[in-house]
Amino acid sequence: MSPPRIFLLSPANLGGERAAFIFNPAARFDLARRLHAGEAVMMGEVFTFVSGLYFRGKLSYALAFAAPPPGVEGTLVITPDKGLRPAWENVTLAGLRRSKGIDIDLTEPRYTKPLMRDALKLATALAPHPEAEVVLLGSIASGKYVELLQAALGARLRFPSEFVGRGDMSRGGLLLRAVAAGRELDYVPLAGAVRHGPRPPRLKPQPGILGRALRNLPGGPRGKP
Repeated sequence: MSPPRIFLLSPANLGGERAAFIFNPAARFDLARRLHAGEAVMMGEVFTFVSGLYFRGKLSYALAFAAPPPGVEGTLVITPDKGLRPAWENVTLAGLRRSKGIDIDLTEPRYTKPLMRDALKLATALAPHPEAEVVLLGSIASGKYVELLQAALGARLRFPSEFVGRGDMSRGGLLLRAVAAGRELDYVPLAGAVRHGPRPPRLKPQPGILGRALRNLPGGPRGKP
């Protein structure tokens, strides 16, 4: 049997072009209208819109394969200013604006302190489960996540070995293919791992991959709330 497994998802870029559509008060699409009307919206929905394929792949994969021990959240998102938060936690437009102004950088204490706080809490919660793994679905080439998480989680921190050498969109496509096939990727410890490598061959197009992945999520096409 597989060990208990928790996934940590890197956040969407709130300073990018797609995020600008959300912050534009003249935007007329449903998500922006709800946010500008003061409605709280699920973080996973917002980040999926902002990041597109990459975050959708990460979230779909985590929902499909997370297997946390009792009392531990299985899918957590790294945020710029609130540490590790469940993907279905609600966010507001004001909260997103605050997060937008905070750099994900090891020199930014508004980012590092909450993340370290929550990573240490996760380590404590997992202490009775020494076999449990924490899998990072995010950038492994830079240190903006790895160093802090390793300091808190140690040898249990892992990542998909197939991520090496891939860009964001390729990782997203890889994750959706794994969900559609019902097959987990191979995980390796981050400590001492090769985190840089040659770019692998381009993924072959698979029309309908998103629909097949969504059908394989727990609870049907929408997955968890």
